[in-house]
Amino acid sequence: MEISRRAGNGWLVLIGGGDFSFGETEDADRAWIARSESEGRGPVGFVPAASGSTDYGNHFTVYLDEIFEREVETIPIYRARDARRGKNVSRLDAVADIYLGGGVCDHLLDALQGSPCLEAIERKLDVGGNVIAIAAAAQSLGAAVRSLFGGKIVEGLGWLPGGVLETNFDPGHDRRLRQLLGAPGIRWGLGLPAGSALLLGPAGEREVVGTLFTLEGPDADLEVWQP
Repeated sequence: MEISRRAGNGWLVLIGGGDFSFGETEDADRAWIARSESEGRGPVGFVPAASGSTDYGNHFTVYLDEIFEREVETIPIYRARDARRGKNVSRLDAVADIYLGGGVCDHLLDALQGSPCLEAIERKLDVGGNVIAIAAAAQSLGAAVRSLFGGKIVEGLGWLPGGVLETNFDPGHDRRLRQLLGAPGIRWGLGLPAGSALLLGPAGEREVVGTLFTLEGPDADLEVWQP
């Protein structure tokens, strides 16, 4: 199955979920950190829009410093007005890589869609920075997502043309991923269990951490994906 991504010269990293406090994302984080050497580079910009939590950024800062000796700057984007602020655009432009924290898809979409800060995140990937998204943030990059409110399928950010994601995925319970495959224009679906990750490089490069599952239609067989 051909999984395509938004154009750009950096790596797009999709992490299925997991609690970094208990080491559940360490393998996935080690993979993208290896493509983001800290020597001579700026900090990782953490965007908490999906969760709305100030504590999340503080805990992530401690984790990345203790495990990887990487500096983190929390970019205070919690709602749409924050994503329109020029100061936050400048902050995003200044960091080396951008990490979109997990939470709720609706919150991230409401904050970022059509905003100058989303354009800054897109620029980061264009110029060779890495954009990392975990859990709900990774789902939001798909062509469609399921809203928390009423289960309605809504438009995602579209960084994965024709594709949808289900994070914290359990292959024994694939109903929600199959429902997303029924949305208009969706050609493929990807199930990412917690701790797993897919790294998509600028020249068609791929790396998988853990086990990933794919669907090529709502009635297709679920398959383990090998890049």
